[in-house]
Amino acid sequence: MKLTQPTRQRQARGEHASVLIIVLWVCIGLVSIALYFANTMTYELRASDNRVNGLQADQAIEGAARYVSLVLQNYATNGAVPDRTLFQAEAVAVGDAKFWLIGRDPNADRPTEPYFGLVDEGGKLNLNSVTTNVFQYLPDMTVDFTDAILDWRGTNGTVSLDYTSLGYAPKYAPFETVDELRLVYGASVNLLVGEDHNRNGVLDPSEKDLNSNSQLDSGLLEFVTVYTREPNFYTNGTSLTNVSTAQPEQIRSLLQNHSVSTSYTEQIIASNTPIRPYSGMLGFALRCKNIGMSSDDFAKIANDVTTSTNLYFRNRVNINTAGVDVLTALFMGANQDESTALSAAQTLIQYRQQNPTRLGSLAWMIDALGNNNPVVTALARRDWVTTRSYQFMADIAAVGPFGRGYRRVKFIFDTSDGGPKVIYRQDLSRLGWALGEKVRETLVVKDTQ
Repeated sequence: MKLTQPTRQRQARGEHASVLIIVLWVCIGLVSIALYFANTMTYELRASDNRVNGLQADQAIEGAARYVSLVLQNYATNGAVPDRTLFQAEAVAVGDAKFWLIGRDPNADRPTEPYFGLVDEGGKLNLNSVTTNVFQYLPDMTVDFTDAILDWRGTNGTVSLDYTSLGYAPKYAPFETVDELRLVYGASVNLLVGEDHNRNGVLDPSEKDLNSNSQLDSGLLEFVTVYTREPNFYTNGTSLTNVSTAQPEQIRSLLQNHSVSTSYTEQIIASNTPIRPYSGMLGFALRCKNIGMSSDDFAKIANDVTTSTNLYFRNRVNINTAGVDVLTALFMGANQDESTALSAAQTLIQYRQQNPTRLGSLAWMIDALGNNNPVVTALARRDWVTTRSYQFMADIAAVGPFGRGYRRVKFIFDTSDGGPKVIYRQDLSRLGWALGEKVRETLVVKDTQ
């Protein structure tokens, strides 16, 4: 039987509709696949862009390390700490990337924004030489952990500590890095880093103010080093004048060569007073001040004299850069009560702020505190302080264009053998953003205009 014309038309329309639906589904599938690949390529583009930014930041780190080496070569001569005004330390461009040197302001107490510059390792206590009675006065330190540190670095165990429960044995040898403190029995995050988990010297919004005092409370890692080493000779290897053993003609020649009155000669080496051998450079400085020598005259000879035959000094702290916590602990370790020690530390920092051009020798400590100050007389019997530094930390953070590709690497530079050289390198990128909110906001504003 033949189909009528209307029936055939309806059947054809049905077939056409089915084909249309199939074609539409095919189109939807193709569009979905195209969108999927487009989205994938977008993510790949962003990932590639981030990798490129990261590589630029890596190269900025390397460029910054070379820049710091040049700064130390030119401005860190004869134990001087480079003047912050003589070099750049923030948002320094290297191609399209930028780098910052995350530092510490030696004259600021509890800053709220990161400070940019080099960190003087000489302003810290050396883990391998500092005494027990100094250690225990650092913030939040305990007697038990102090004993554990001395036990770890000692040549034989003196404290009964159960390292077997930790799965390793104590070292019984000097510390090689400050991060080795993490292995010492009793170490904890709060004890080592305090509230400063990203170790940038400020309390960031992401960090918890544990004692609700609205300021940063740092941990032990902020106050210690293992790298300090002050040479006891000229850069050409020749010896300094040892005022503890020098003959009158040697002292007279020293004073005459520096245009200082030779009338001080006999008083410097006087045998009728118990002054020689001098215990340290502060003791010699105090003697010179007591016999009437001016601080300016003492500064003329300070870099050419010594009181010891040691080849290097590793236990001295640079009073020009040490913070209030380190200075207070150092003074209390010299048997001063906390009130006297804290007052002296604050006085020294205030004097540094007001007299930045008069810090060339240890005589300024005597000027600031007075000849008869108990801290001065106590330290004059010890060789604990200096005004020279030869090791510096460059904590370099870098970002690529648009603030992406953040990288952070810590370098320790040593200049004690002449030219600067890197003796330690550590990647700190894992600690997260450490440049502060102002830098982040500045990067966003500038890169989106």
